[in-house]
Amino acid sequence: MPDSQPTPQHGSCGSVAAISAAAHRILVEETATFVDRHPRSKAVFDDTSSGFLNQVPLHWMRDWPMPFPVVLATAKGSDVTDIDGNAAVDFCLGDTGAMFGHGPGVIVEALARTAEIGLTTMLPSADVGVVGRLLSQIFGLSRWQVTATASDANRFAFRVARAVTGRRKILVFDGCYHGAADETLVDLEDGRTVGRENLLGQAVDLAETTVCIPFNDLPALEAALATGEIACVVAEPVMTNCGMILPQAGFHTALRELTRAHGTLLHIDETHTISTGLGGYTKTHGLEPDILVVGKPVGGGVPVAVWGMTEAIAGRLDAVRAAKSGIGHSGIGTTLSGSALQLACLRACLETVMTGAAYQTMNRLADRIEAGFSAAIGNAGLPWHVSRVGARLEVVFAPSLVRNAVEARAAAIPVVQKAIHLALLNRGYLLTPFHNMVLVAPTTSEPQVTGLVACFGQILSRLAAGAVAK
Repeated sequence: MPDSQPTPQHGSCGSVAAISAAAHRILVEETATFVDRHPRSKAVFDDTSSGFLNQVPLHWMRDWPMPFPVVLATAKGSDVTDIDGNAAVDFCLGDTGAMFGHGPGVIVEALARTAEIGLTTMLPSADVGVVGRLLSQIFGLSRWQVTATASDANRFAFRVARAVTGRRKILVFDGCYHGAADETLVDLEDGRTVGRENLLGQAVDLAETTVCIPFNDLPALEAALATGEIACVVAEPVMTNCGMILPQAGFHTALRELTRAHGTLLHIDETHTISTGLGGYTKTHGLEPDILVVGKPVGGGVPVAVWGMTEAIAGRLDAVRAAKSGIGHSGIGTTLSGSALQLACLRACLETVMTGAAYQTMNRLADRIEAGFSAAIGNAGLPWHVSRVGARLEVVFAPSLVRNAVEARAAAIPVVQKAIHLALLNRGYLLTPFHNMVLVAPTTSEPQVTGLVACFGQILSRLAAGAVAK
């Protein structure tokens, strides 16, 4: 399915200020409803004796657009239930980690089977050959390695890129998302690469390691590569952490041609764009990276990611390792990576869960959501559009496609985003925080899609009416 966009809808339901004011009123009302329905979750986050920072295992769990996170009791398929008994259809799916639904049967079976024979040994299991061949068949690159997270995979791949090219810097696109890899935690401000504002404990000037340029800006790309200091360009095929920014026509072709011309490696990160289709955006659209990272759902929900490289890069890596003795502390790898548990779940997911048929279901249902959301936006007279990469959709608060992070940031209206998110959750639909991303699983049903579209339309009508009344 092409990642095309509907004609943006233009309307006259009021200014951004009026829409924001209406959203604020909705947010106040929905917050009261949320608090009333979640007394047990609230008690968890009022209990400072939990021993956890901010009462959560990871501090950013407090950053959801709700007064406090819900505490889940169960998650199965596309359904989640919290400890207060509230049920919701999950269109967040662990922000892609559970993209094929929570707890696929074959993954549960692989976990149980592996638990009986040993979870981790720091040696390969008998699944290694099968998993390696499946990765090459599905994603296209010939040599693979296993890590615990995509953040690790990106970090290790950057080391390889620097090692085989002899160059120090990587290039990223403004607004990028590549997990917690240090070199990527930058923004572009007044033409300068700077560390992101909210970084904690940053000890190194990231301008020493990284060059940041706008997405879709080929002159800026060519100028940066011409310096001869860029080891690799790391790119999401579609930018997904700053709204959703689609590549302009010809961008990826030019990106590949320019990196080859300047001796720079092309590193594609499919962390979120794996939603495109079988083999991700890379396989679907015929990209030709030197390095490919695939994380989140590739093991069916367990902590595992993979990164692959071409035969040429693998050969250069082996030569560099041999020159340094080939053993010892390379800075690549962690003790629990490549475990029997990870390989078993990778095999189960690649053989049975991550299938062409699953993607057909996901994209068919995403078609319905895209059409329904676009119609609701038009009916409400709002100047917004739906952006999409396969089974992943976002509503962008702008009348036309955004081309880069500057345009995406200018389109953001945080209070509207929060109001829509909380109002949908109170009606039984959980979206991803921050960008209200909608992700469809093969376990999602037709009635669940119908219900989401209907509730979205009702909330937009309420928002538009409130903006006009104001």
